[in-house]
Amino acid sequence: MADFLLAGSTGYQVLKSLHIVALIFWMAGMLYLPRLFVYHHQAQAGGELERVLLIQERNLLKIIMNPALIAVWILAIVMIINNPGLFSQGWFHFKLALVLILSGIHGFYAASVKRFASGNRSRTESFWRIMNEIPAIFVVVIVLLAVVKPF
Repeated sequence: MADFLLAGSTGYQVLKSLHIVALIFWMAGMLYLPRLFVYHHQAQAGGELERVLLIQERNLLKIIMNPALIAVWILAIVMIINNPGLFSQGWFHFKLALVLILSGIHGFYAASVKRFASGNRSRTESFWRIMNEIPAIFVVVIVLLAVVKPF
């Protein structure tokens, strides 16, 4: 079984493919949730739109983003265990640092879902518009690092 998951094997390529699929689902949520927060700021407090947005925000986080994040990390850990040589490559350290920061942003978004649900709109609409772009920038750099392996 161990040979099935060695770097370069078909099994390892399947793991890597599933990792990328999980990343796509995670990033879909990371890009959409702050957009919902922008709409939430525009919605009347206590109104029908706010009620719908609260449900969408919670479901996006719980049904798509959290499971995708967990899958990204589990698959990454399995790949690292089967290809420990990744730790000797500089690009991987930078990629890992960016993924850790992006995971922290995910946590911030999760806390923000709870804040919105409690009626707290402490951040501005402009803040959420900016936060909507940050995961996109991170994922572009992460993919470039993983494909080009510049250092």
